This record gives sequence, C-alpha cells and structure tokens, in this order.
Amino acid sequence: MKNLKVAIIGAGISGLYLAWKLAEKRCDVTVFERKGKPGGKACSGLISERILKFIPSAENNKIIENQIDYCLINFPEKTVKVQFSKKFFAINRFELDDLVTNLAKKAGAKFFFNHYLNSVPKGFDKIIGCDGASSFLRKSLGLKEPQFRLGIQGFILKNDNSKFVETWPTKSGFLWKIPRGNEVEYGIIEKPERAKKIFDEFLGKNGLSLKEQNSAIVPQGLIAPQNPTITLCGDASGLTKPWSGGGVIWSLMAAEMLLKNFPDFLKYRNALKKLFLPKILLSKMATKTIYFLGFKMPWLLFKNYKIESDFLI
Repeated sequence: MKNLKVAIIGAGISGLYLAWKLAEKRCDVTVFERKGKPGGKACSGLISERILKFIPSAENNKIIENQIDYCLINFPEKTVKVQFSKKFFAINRFELDDLVTNLAKKAGAKFFFNHYLNSVPKGFDKIIGCDGASSFLRKSLGLKEPQFRLGIQGFILKNDNSKFVETWPTKSGFLWKIPRGNEVEYGIIEKPERAKKIFDEFLGKNGLSLKEQNSAIVPQGLIAPQNPTITLCGDASGLTKPWSGGGVIWSLMAAEMLLKNFPDFLKYRNALKKLFLPKILLSKMATKTIYFLGFKMPWLLFKNYKIESDFLI
C-alpha cells in the first residue's frame, strides 16, 4: 500500500482516524475539510471506554471531563435505571479531534482546511467520504439519503461531577442532562420539525437558561456504496445508534473494518453490512418496544436494566 494515493473528505473523527492509520501504513493521504479546523460538529461526546482501544492517548484530563456509570430514563409514570457494562466518559470533542489531527499529521497525512469540494477529487487511487450527515460525496454518487433527526445542545455553568445522566423520552427521541464536571449539558434529539419546540418547552418548564446552543443533523440508516474506488464512513454512511444517535464508537469500528479490508472497498462494504444491519434492525425493534411500554404500560418495565455500552442487543 506504500504510496497509494488516498483522498479523505471530511476531518471529523472517522476521517481523522483513517488519515492517521492509513498514513502509518505508508499511504499518501490527503484530507480535505471545508471548515477552518477539524471536527467542530455539535456533539455531546458521551463515549464508552472503548474509545481508549482506538485512541489510547485519549486518557488524559483535558479530554475526559467526567465518568458516567448509569442512566436514568424518566418516563411520565416510571423511572428506569440503566447500568452500563462499560464506563462512559463525557469527552471534550474539540480536544479529542485536535489529538487525532496531530497524530495523523505526525504520521504524514496532509490537510487542506477551508477547502470546499464541488466535485469528486481527481488523481487519487481511493476516495473515502467522511463528510458528515449531509455528505457531498454520498449525493454525488446518487445514493439514497438516510433518515434525519435534529440534535440540539446547550450548557449551564455549574459544577457537577455526578456519575449518571438523565433522559426524558419524547415521541421520536429524548431530552438529556449530562454532568460534565465544570458545566451541565442539556439537549434533545428529535425529528427536525419538532425538536426546537419541545426543547424550548422543557427549558421553560424547568426554569433553565442556557449560555449557548448548538445543533447538528443526525443521520440514521446504513448506506454503503458498491463502488471499488469510492466509499463512505461515519455519519456520511448514516452509521449511528438508532436509540441514542451516537456515532463515534460505531464510526471507529467501521473505520477499523475499512482498514482491515483496505484497499478492497467491496469487502469492507460486505463486512459493514454483515455486522451492523442486524444490530440496527434489532435495536430499532427494542427501542420501539421500550418506548411503547414506557408510555403505555410502564408497570411492565423493570426498574433496573444492564446493557452492553454500545449495543442494546
């Protein structure tokens, strides 16, 4: 693979990780990012300790803001406690993205920021789209669009090192509260047309005034092109957890599959679908069942559950 020319479109976590690892494999890696810096997507950064398997150096105080051990799901008439089999960390995404950017640069990857592409780049042996929920590369390939929800987050300056998060289910998503050490994050993930209204009503009802609000589109629905030269990874492929919208660990797992099968994009596609399609389907079914019981028959729910951190099933 030495000197194989690879273009990576997008400098989110999946693009940065692939740039780092492919550069270590002596590929000639070029990353194109339309913004002026890496990452930058509004993200809660609630990530399981699996992150340390992919990026061991992420275990430092600047990046990890708090440790989370369990979640309280507040249905209207019942609160359910969900214990995690692996620890979760409230991660500072800006610090994490900067760390992986520097690792990729040291390995030899080249970066072009403020570089907006309006066509597929020429002169590369392989092209990987890591350009997020509204992926330009996905559109240029004529692929279907994933489903979308809207994530909104905001912060209150308040010291809180609690070891649990709270959530309040909504019709097609949930509201959340995450203690981050020096501040508390509140947010919502819901269908775009109703997320802001529900969030504003929640904030008003609880007398909360946020110092800032950020938002991002969250895709869901695996899309893997059948193309030997061009592929997708991360949010560009719609690879997020159906129940939470989280995508960092799943994106890194997909990136590892791509690296394992590189440069064969078709083998990567098959491996991706084999692992994730059943998990997506079963997770959707499980989420719908839990929501139905929580809102309609809460007495049938147990008060305590334990789940694998990154997979419901």
